[in-house]
Amino acid sequence: MTIRVPLHEQRDASYDIAIGHGLLAELPALLQKHCPAVAYAVVTDSHVAKLYGDEVVKRVSSTGPRAELFTFPAGEWNKTRETWGSLSDRMLASHFGRDCAVIALGGGVVGDVAGFLAATYLRGVPYVQVPTSLLAMIDSSIGGKTGVDVPAGKNLLGAFHQPRVVLADLTLLTSLPPVQLSAGLAEAVKHGAIADAAYFAFLESDHAAILAKDGPALERVVRRSVEIKAAVVAEDEREAGRRAILNFGHTIGHAIEATSKFEVLHGEAVAIGMVYEARLGEALGVTAKGTADRIVRLLEEFRFQSERPDGASVDQLIEVMRGDKKVRGGEIRFAVPKEIGVMNQNDAWTIPVDERRVRNLVV
Repeated sequence: MTIRVPLHEQRDASYDIAIGHGLLAELPALLQKHCPAVAYAVVTDSHVAKLYGDEVVKRVSSTGPRAELFTFPAGEWNKTRETWGSLSDRMLASHFGRDCAVIALGGGVVGDVAGFLAATYLRGVPYVQVPTSLLAMIDSSIGGKTGVDVPAGKNLLGAFHQPRVVLADLTLLTSLPPVQLSAGLAEAVKHGAIADAAYFAFLESDHAAILAKDGPALERVVRRSVEIKAAVVAEDEREAGRRAILNFGHTIGHAIEATSKFEVLHGEAVAIGMVYEARLGEALGVTAKGTADRIVRLLEEFRFQSERPDGASVDQLIEVMRGDKKVRGGEIRFAVPKEIGVMNQNDAWTIPVDERRVRNLVV
């Protein structure tokens, strides 16, 4: 199955997302078709390297090109300028030229770092996304947003750099621990909440099969979420308008991630963020009553908590939110649903919220 991401600002940047079982074996042919290069830097983290690093290097190099593995320590706390700098220096030391390409092999952290590396290495080289987690397959590998975290906040340094192709091999999901599977399902819930009530209902009815990694159920999750994300990205390539709806749950979620020093996984934080932001929408009168409760029930089926963890003070959470990319004119802004499957469109898809109301929400 192939889903096209048609980009209009730069037509030559449009790309395919290939979804299926056993696609890793087809990587050399896909590279030759979509991203030919003399040499490939395979960038991954210390966890994924043990599972697939050598296999990917051998497959890529078996058809002639040079391939070399570049690994960094796993964890969101390593998505930093220092990691980006180290990878850049190591590629330079290995004499990768402008005729090279980067392969991002891993979850969301790897995709963000490797994409930013490709965007900036020798002023930009092409790259390919090979996501190994559900979250990366259905969300972070699509859309060309790359970057690193800094003390002021998450993903505040980065670039838009579209991949040449995304290869989502569903077989790789069989090795995912339950906590990582659930982390990806938070984004699936978000996709249903923002764009497709029928998909949200499917997640409600088939949650047990999805958690059991039932093949057809999990494939439907990947396919539909990819379709939703690809359609939004194609409409708004650089987050100037409707693409802001993808940030539902992320304003509060990113603050929870940052203040926990990333001990709370991205998906877990987004799940909590969606609950609080839906409650905020209801309190403001822009979200239908009962929306937050329905989101809570589904998230609980997927084994998420719906209340923010102890630890961070309200002041700390607000401080991180002030640095959020959606802040305009000093106002904290939120993307909130009108109802399940439909987002509130007022004021360019986000609404400004008085800081006092935000404080009352997260207290």
